[in-house]
Order: sequence, then structure tokens, then C-alpha cells
Amino acid sequence: MPTTYDPGAAEKKWYAYWMENGFFEAGKRPDAEPYSIVIPPPNVTGMLHIGHALDFTLQDVLIRTKRMQGYDTLWLPGTDHAGIATQTKVEQKLRQQGISRHDLGREKFLEQVWAWKDQYAETIHDQWAKMGLSLDYSRERFTFDDGMKKAVSKVFVELYQKGLIYRGKRIINWDPAARTALSDIEVEYKEVNGHLYHLSYPLKDGSGHITVATTRPETMLGDTAVAVHPSDERYKDLIGKTLILPIIGREIPVIADEYVDKDFGSGAVKITPAHDPNDFEMGVRHNLLQINVMDEGGVMNEEAGAYQGMDRSDCRKAIVADLKEQGVLISIEDHVHQVGHSERSGAVVEPYLSTQWFVKMQPLAEAAIAAQKDGDGVHFVPDRFEKTYLNWIENVRDWCISRQLWWGHRIPAWYSESTGEIVVAHDEEEARRISGLSDLKQDEDVLDTWFSSNLWPFATLGWPDGDSSDYQRYYPNNVLVTGYDIIYFWVARMIFSAMEFTGQKPFSDVLMHGLVRDAEGRKMSKSLGNGINPLDVIDQYGADAMRYMITTGSTAGQDLRFRMEKVEQARNFANKIWNASRFALMNLEGVAFEDIDITGELGTADRWILHRLNETSRDITRLIDSYEFGETGRLLYNFIWDDLCDWYIEFAKLSLYGADAAAKAKTQSVLAYVLDRTLRLIHPFMPFITEEIWQHLPHQGESITLAEWPKYDAALENPQAVSEMNLLMDIIRAVRGIRAEVNAPMSKKVELIIKAGSQDTLDIISRNDNYIGRFCNTSSFEAGLAPQTPDKMMSAVVTGAELLLPLSGLIDIDQEIIRLEKEVQTLNNEVERVEKKLSNQGFVAKAPAKVIEEERAKQADYSDRREKVLARIAELRG
Repeated sequence: MPTTYDPGAAEKKWYAYWMENGFFEAGKRPDAEPYSIVIPPPNVTGMLHIGHALDFTLQDVLIRTKRMQGYDTLWLPGTDHAGIATQTKVEQKLRQQGISRHDLGREKFLEQVWAWKDQYAETIHDQWAKMGLSLDYSRERFTFDDGMKKAVSKVFVELYQKGLIYRGKRIINWDPAARTALSDIEVEYKEVNGHLYHLSYPLKDGSGHITVATTRPETMLGDTAVAVHPSDERYKDLIGKTLILPIIGREIPVIADEYVDKDFGSGAVKITPAHDPNDFEMGVRHNLLQINVMDEGGVMNEEAGAYQGMDRSDCRKAIVADLKEQGVLISIEDHVHQVGHSERSGAVVEPYLSTQWFVKMQPLAEAAIAAQKDGDGVHFVPDRFEKTYLNWIENVRDWCISRQLWWGHRIPAWYSESTGEIVVAHDEEEARRISGLSDLKQDEDVLDTWFSSNLWPFATLGWPDGDSSDYQRYYPNNVLVTGYDIIYFWVARMIFSAMEFTGQKPFSDVLMHGLVRDAEGRKMSKSLGNGINPLDVIDQYGADAMRYMITTGSTAGQDLRFRMEKVEQARNFANKIWNASRFALMNLEGVAFEDIDITGELGTADRWILHRLNETSRDITRLIDSYEFGETGRLLYNFIWDDLCDWYIEFAKLSLYGADAAAKAKTQSVLAYVLDRTLRLIHPFMPFITEEIWQHLPHQGESITLAEWPKYDAALENPQAVSEMNLLMDIIRAVRGIRAEVNAPMSKKVELIIKAGSQDTLDIISRNDNYIGRFCNTSSFEAGLAPQTPDKMMSAVVTGAELLLPLSGLIDIDQEIIRLEKEVQTLNNEVERVEKKLSNQGFVAKAPAKVIEEERAKQADYSDRREKVLARIAELRG
């Protein structure tokens, strides 16, 4: 192995090797239990960002782990056609060429979009490869491929036949720049410094007026009523009377509706059914006119009278001036409020009355709600998101699914130009057959992107073909990994659709991760210039370092602050693994896989590291199954850096460099075994460097990606070795601590006397005196139950023993007494803390017996150490 690891070369080499050998393809273990994840499909609108890197790497950790555990794993890749997002990108590109989609026509424009899709799908493939994702490309899907078209058509037609899809006139989110309806997720709310306009609406009979307030005075042109609460004493005599709408002069009624908050403002609100969703509902209840005063481009129409042809913002200025002139503008006050903007065009979203296609969501929600409450629903991680999910689906509103775009699934509805009849069918031939009409024209609109992506978990596996082998084997999926920001728009809708069309929940678990933010906790955005391209991180530090940082630095449901210094630390960790492995391999020359034998007589360090590996394997398996990646990272780091590198490898050098051939062979076996299993444990997080190292180790098999996951083995449990090793490490640390305190370098040999507290402790010390002598660098070493105590010395107390270092000329006795008195105070604090806990009746009553026993053992240990330190102080004071 080279002295330094080259991430770029290794990543390119091993990903090509994995792909050429088809290691990621599902179905090669027909007798194994299946485990499946379908990737949340990224939009074909551009490069993947660091949030995608987090999402995808978490999935890869799960898939790689399950593959090594022997499952028949499927991780199905795919991309989303992303209707409005992709169409907007292509239209922007065309505008730079001085043309529009209308210049090209629908067919030619769609050719441009398909070319865009192919280009960016290839870019996404390259990014997936550079991240090291173990995807089954043989099953790759696209939300606009033929199979998805078939599924979308079936779902639309069946929901329509059940009366769950309808066409109607309702208030929707409208983008006047893109001239299309929007889904809720495509609306971004921004805080805007605006104004609140207080207006006076006079009563027709001249007996007074009613004051209303609005942030959008231009919409008053569409007012068709003023509403008050039925129990509001101020207005009870005015209910049913008529007002004169200023500017327009239209007569409008005063109505009573319990929706009105009588304690807010004047207690009276203007009702504009065509430009506000709540006003629309009120208008339906009271049979009010619906007057739309704008066109699809946000320009005032003929209903706006003298303001026709004005942009809505220009109209606002003009109408405010006219209201002032008429004397009905009472006041204007500054007002900060949230205003919806189109995520794609940036335009202010208009609540707009429009004829669209809708899905009735409440009937679809019922099965999902029942399953969740019966305990048969989806398991959310963290579980607090179940409440969020339930709250939304229990109050869900009808979903506007039509979009005024050209890129997307065309709505499978045809209209008769002669009769006006609407025919819903899978294709035009079927529409003609069932209707008997020949003059049919297909609806120009397309479906919301989410309509197709909510079928993703099952349509990608071959549904609706009931005999699809993939659907039969890999559905439902095991887990969905996604951000908490789309729980309503995608997760909930997938569950609705799956329950309706497959009769099953689409996945068992939903792992919700947070957003990736910058080091200051800010959301990444183009305007702030704080976005991070994962490929830039990979180029600088390697894919493994980025993967390890974002996965082990994340906590389910919490946002992740991305810090480059953390990636650098992960890179240093990878280098530590590399260097430790190089040392091991230099000492494993001539060792074949068949030679590895960890049975028989082993040294303390060998038995201890096997125990720690076994314990770590068990805990990491449990933590990954529980999606606790942060804690997994901590355990891996501590085991590899501390236990394996800083302790075991150092201890192993004594046997590896010694003259005892049998001891050397045993240590070589243990070292090869432990390094192999350690690489397997960290492989899901760092796939490239682990494959590179593993291929140099004595091993069986083609790739670490298929190597068996380390299993817990009760035979490797060795608490005795742990106890012995802890004593040795405590002794070495204590001696090194004393050296540091008196500035005695490790190169200077010292005398060491150990006073053992028991024969068992003395036996352990005697069996391992070579380790103590080597790592404490002693000139002489004596251990006994009652060794002779020197007059001048430094001392330390460890569990079961007292360490004495004669240091004539290197120590000031007065300073040593001060140091020991500080140690007594520390031990006093520990004794007091434990005694307080044990005297707490609530703790004693509720804590497990094992925990209480551990606390009592601590109490005894601290007290014993304190007595020994006090005795030493007395000796020094002599």
C-alpha cells in the first residue's frame, strides 16, 4: 500500500469495479429476505446539492449494511420530471436565445425539455457515482417514463370513476408569471413590509358606514359582501342591510358568519370570493357572486372598470389615490406580513379563482388515519413527526392537481367540442369508444408533479401489472429516507395512494432528516452565496470524508450544520485508518486467510480487542437499525482511534517485533481478523477506502461490499480481559501523567513500584509486566502486596493498586502534597455526588438494580482511593 491514500484514484477505480461486476443488482439472492428502498427522485433541473448528499448517503449506509447482512437488497434509483421546475429552466434557456415555447409549439418545445432531461440525468448519474452510491441502475425509473404513464393514467381514471377526482372552480395558488396553478410546496412565504389600508364602506340608506381593513385594496373591486360575526352587538342591526362599494358603486350585503373574529380589528371583513380562499368558502355558504378582477397575468380585467389593463401593483397605487380623493380611505398603517411567492418565477402568488382538476382528499385520508391509529401505520423516526402527519391528514383539503404547463403527464380527459361533454379515459381511442363521440380534444393541462411522484414506491416496481416480480418481492419498501420539509406534500400523499391502490402502507419506516445549513445555521441559498456543492467537497477531501461527516454528524429530524473543519476531521480519521492498516499489512506479510486463527492461548491485549470488537459490532448493528447514525459514528471513531490504533496496535508491536514465533503468529491472526471486521463495520460510511484496504488484506470474496457483516459472538465476550486491560491502561496513563507533571520526558527511564491491593491484581500485573515496562519506560520495576516505600516519590492511585515513582531531585515534596490535596478534593466531590444519588429515594426506587450496584461500586472505589491518597499525604508530611 502507498504511504498516502489517494481518494480520487481509489474512488474511480472501485466504483467502476463494483458496477462492472453488478454487485448492486437485486435478485441475486432469491432465498434471502428482501430489503428495499426507492430513492426520493431528484429533479432533473440541475446539479445535486449537499442536502441530496445527506439524504442519499443515509440510504446508502442502510443498503450497504443490509447487503452485508445477507439480505436481497434493492435500492432503486430514479429522477423526477419536476413539471414546473424543469419547464421554467428550459424557458429561461430559450429566452436567452430570444424565443419562447409558443414560438416553438408544444411538440418542439417538449423535444427541448427531453434533451435537457437527458443532459441533467447524466449529470446526476455522475454525482451518484462520485458519492459512491450502491444503486441498482438496471431498475432505474423516471416519473415520466412509460411505466409511470400507465400507472398515472390508471390512478386518475379510477379516482375519477369513484368520484374522487372532479373538475371545478375554486381558489388556487396562481403564478401570474408562469401562468399556472401551483402546489403548496411551490409557494415560498417571505416576510414583506407592506401596509394595512382601513376603508369606509357607506350604508346605502345613508345611516352610517362600516370600516374594513385590507392589505390588497386592488381586490376590493371584486368585493361582493362585508361579513360580521352573528353575535357582534355592534352590527346586529346592520345584518341584511346594503352597502355601496366605493369606486365601483356596486351594492353589496352585510352578512353574518361565525368565521369572522369579532375581536380582531373592527370586527367586519370585506369578502372577495374570487381572490381569497377563506372568502371563497364564505361565498359558497352565502351564495355570493364570484367576481374575478384580474387575468392570468396579474393584469386587471374588464371587471376592474377604469383600472382595466393595469398591472395589479400599479392598480393598487391608483386605487389608493382614488380612495383618498373620495374620502373613504380612513388610514394607512405599516404592516409586516407573510406573502407567498412562486418558488420558480419569484412572482407574488395570487389566490385566484380558476377552473381546475381536484382530488377529494378526505375520503382518501380515512384509511391512512385508521391504520395509523390502529398501530398498523407507518413508523416515523423521530416519532414526533407522526403527530405532525396525523394533524395534517385529519385536516386535509382538496388537492388541485392540474397545471397549465406543457411538460408533464397530460390529463387523461377529452372534451367534445359539440356537446361540451367531458370524457375521462386511458387514451383517446378508449374515450371515443365509451362516449361514441368523434370530435374530442384532450385537455391541454398536465398533472401536478406530485401526482406521479406519490405513486413512486409501488409504480417503480411494476404496478399496476399484478404479476410484476419486483412488485411482488420488494413491495412494500422497508424505509423511506427524506427531509421533514416534504412530509405533507409527498410522504402523506404516498401513503394515501398506496393505501387506496395497493391496500398496504408503502413503507414500514419513514426516517425524517433535517436540512443541511451552513456553519452559522443559515439556510443555504443562492442569494446568500452559502450553498455547498458536494462534488467540491469530494474533490478536496474525498467522498468517504464527506459521507462520514454528513451521516454521523446528523440526528434524525434535526438540521445539520455543515462545517468544513468537520469534513477535514473525517479526512484525518480516514488517514488514521489508512496508516494503521499500512502498519498491519507490513506485519502480515506471508499470512494467508487460511492461517488466521483466533482460538487458543491469547494475550491480554488480544483477548481485550476481540471483546471490544464484538461489543462494538453488536452496538453498531443496533444503532444502525435504530437510525442513530450520530451515535454510530461516535462508537466507530472511539473504537478505531482509541482502542485499535492507540492501544491495541501499540501493544501488538511487542509480539510482532519479539522473538516468540507462536505469540507473533497469534497476534498476526488477531490483528488481521480485527482489522478485517473493523473495515466491514465502517464500510457503509466509508466504502472506498475500506475496499482499497480490504483488497490488500488476507480475505475471501470479491469485494467488501458483499462481505458478511460482523455478528455478535458470545464466545468472544471476555470481561476478565477487559478488567486486566483497564488496569494496564490506567497504570500507563497514570505514569505518563506523573511524567508530564514533573516534565520528565518519555525517553527518560524511571523506577516504578506498584503496590497491589490484592493477589489477583498482583497476578495481572505480573503476567503483563512486559507491557508495563515497555510503555512506562522503566529502568526498574517492582510489584508486590507490600513493597518497600521510598522516602521521596510521586504517586498515583488507580483502581486496585498504588503507583510509586522515586523521583529524587525531580520533585518538590511540598508541591506533591498540594497536588495530592487537590486529588483528595476531587475524590471528595465524587464520593459526595454518588452518596447524594444513593440517598435519593426516588432514584433508588426507580433505577434498575444493575445501575444502583454500579453506583455503589463507584462509591467504594472513590472512598478507597481517597483513603490511600490521604495516607500518602500523611507519609509525605512524616
